[in-house]
Amino acid sequence: MARTLNEPLWVRLLLIITVFLFLGLFLFLPMAAVFTGAFKKGITVYLKSLADPETFAAIRLTLLVAAITVPLNTIFGIAASWAIARFDFYGKNILLTLIDLPFTVSPVISGMIFVLLFGAQSAFGAWLIAHDIKIIFAVPGIVLATTFVTFPFVARELIPLMQSQGSDEEEAALTLGANGWQTFFRVTLPNIKWGLLYGVILCNARAMGEFGAVSVVSGHIRGATNTMPLQVEILYNEYNFAAAFAVSSLLMMLALVTLAVKSFIEWKSKSVSIRQMFEGGESA
Repeated sequence: MARTLNEPLWVRLLLIITVFLFLGLFLFLPMAAVFTGAFKKGITVYLKSLADPETFAAIRLTLLVAAITVPLNTIFGIAASWAIARFDFYGKNILLTLIDLPFTVSPVISGMIFVLLFGAQSAFGAWLIAHDIKIIFAVPGIVLATTFVTFPFVARELIPLMQSQGSDEEEAALTLGANGWQTFFRVTLPNIKWGLLYGVILCNARAMGEFGAVSVVSGHIRGATNTMPLQVEILYNEYNFAAAFAVSSLLMMLALVTLAVKSFIEWKSKSVSIRQMFEGGESA
């Protein structure tokens, strides 16, 4: 450790400059290009681009998909983390592996899975058509694809947190007469709230920015099944650069807000951990 802290000044400066050059080239420069392109023709064109009916429909659909996907993944994440952190059962390692599956499978392949399951030529295709149920090239397919690629985020934040916290407080609450729901809302949830919020924010950001899986199942129907990322692609391919950058700027602002909230949660979580450590030391 001492060797690392006492490196020559030129080594430390070289590392710091390298990091900032990398960030400038691959992060700050693209961000600046997006916002410059968005406002290049003025605020009037920018607002007009966002008010376009097809673009507004894409924004509305993106918010709708996120509003459905995030609560579903939150419920799944809490249930999965509770089961894995609190119980021993056969298939536990398999469940952990399956939770990581969307991280290892290409989003395009994820979308193809749902096309093969619910498309017109699939095993369920004839039944769905007969009952006039549209999944692929409709909102339900987009929700399914987005849910699949985002479901690990909440669970992966909560599992290590709940494992590290242990179950002593929950067992004490049950011993004192609390039922399962009371234990969850008064003991478990307050202990995991920052990790839960962190996972929800990451899940929401990915849901709004997902492109590959949604592109496969959406059908690119203008004003109906295009989300914001897909609308950016269409506008850019049509050489409508001002509108494409305008929509991109919304996604970029979402990313910046996500980073800001993420930093706040990390700071708050560390503050709570330090306070609990001092309170534990004083009580000892």
